[in-house]
Amino acid sequence: MLIDGDEASHADTAVGRAGIDAAAIKPAECDVSRAADLPVDRVAIDYEGREHLPDAGTLSAIAAETTLYVTTPVRADGFDPLGDDSLLDRIPADARRVLVAGHGAYLDEAESSRAVAPRLGAARKSAPDAWVGTEGVERVALAAGGTQFELLSRSTDRDVRALRAAGFDGEIALYAPTVLTDDEDAVLDAVGDYVARRRPVARALKRDEESESTNDGSGSEESDTTDATATGRTREVLSKAARDFALVGPPDTVRDRVADLREAGVDHVVGYPARGLDEFLG
Repeated sequence: MLIDGDEASHADTAVGRAGIDAAAIKPAECDVSRAADLPVDRVAIDYEGREHLPDAGTLSAIAAETTLYVTTPVRADGFDPLGDDSLLDRIPADARRVLVAGHGAYLDEAESSRAVAPRLGAARKSAPDAWVGTEGVERVALAAGGTQFELLSRSTDRDVRALRAAGFDGEIALYAPTVLTDDEDAVLDAVGDYVARRRPVARALKRDEESESTNDGSGSEESDTTDATATGRTREVLSKAARDFALVGPPDTVRDRVADLREAGVDHVVGYPARGLDEFLG
C-alpha cells in the first residue's frame, strides 16, 4: 500500500489520476522487472505460455516491492492441481494467484480438454486467497468462491449490481484494457483488435459485412481492419465498443468511469496498459 509521499507521487501520475488501483502486465510485451515501478497498489502478471513465465528470481523481486498476483491457468501443465503443478514452485510465498481456466491460445489440445470445475475447486483449497477469473466459466467461478475477477463489458454495472443485490459480499475485481487518451487513432491502434474479438462486437461486425455483401454483391474491405485504418461503419462500431469494453479517455474521464464501477460494487479496477508501461508510469 502506498503511503505518505508515495501516495502523493501516485496521485500525480496519469494512472493515479484515473483512479486505477492495480495493473495487469503481459510478459511477452514488456520487461516485467519494471512492474514494481508502476504507481499502483497491485500488479498482476498475465499468463502467455510457460515460455513467457518470469523466473522465480524476477517474481520474488517484484513481490518484495509490491503486492503481486500471478495468473495460473488450472488446465495448463505446471499449474494443474490435479496433475502437473510443478510451476507453482516458481511463485514466491508472498505472491497471490489469479486462478483462470486458461485461454485456448496458450493451451495444447490435451490441456484444453481438461475439466475446469474440479480444478478450480482444488486450486482454491490450496490458494484460498486467490482471485478467480470468470471469463467463460462464470457460474463455476462463483461456485468456487473468492474474489471474482471479471472482464469489463457492456453489462458490467448491471451484472455487479445484481450480484450485490443477490447477497454476494465477496470482493469483485475488474480487468480492463486502458488507454489514457481520447485520440481516436491511438485508441483503435491500442484496443481495436481486442474489442473486435469480444463476441457482441464480432457479431456486429459480421452482420455489417454480410449486409454489405448482400447489398452490392461484394464484401466490405473496411471490415478487415480493426486499427486506426478502420473507416466507415466498422470504425463507428469499434469506437463505441472501445468505450464499452475498455477504459478510454483522459485520466479525468477514466476516473469518472472508475467511480461509476466502484459505486456499482467493484472493489478493484485492474488496468492493462494497452499502449505500454510508460503510459502508466508517466
